Amino acid sequence: MGRGARKRTTARKLPPYAAVAGKIAAIEAEMKRIGLWQDEPLPAEAWEAPGAFGGNSMTYEQWLQFVLVPRTHQIIAERGQFPKRSHLGTMAVRNFDGMDDAAGLTELLVQLDRLVEC
Repeated sequence: MGRGARKRTTARKLPPYAAVAGKIAAIEAEMKRIGLWQDEPLPAEAWEAPGAFGGNSMTYEQWLQFVLVPRTHQIIAERGQFPKRSHLGTMAVRNFDGMDDAAGLTELLVQLDRLVEC
């Protein structure tokens, strides 16, 4: 390398794990606050072919609780990569339309989309 030249690296930006963990905790708390968190596990048949966002065999809020929350914790623990595109907020707008209590949850999901799409 010539004098004054700098070696350039293109390090990939790490996902904001701490911020995502905080957002997931807020989502879980908000779901509990508005009564969308369930105490009982899903029946086995709900896992056979859940489809996108669980649409084939579970509600969107069940998918959030039983798929999104644990999977996000796993990604954080493994320091893995989040999906490049996330449509949690869009799905929340569709699924919680008319549920005034879910406005805060929808906003949290929109914020999570922004965090993981960095």
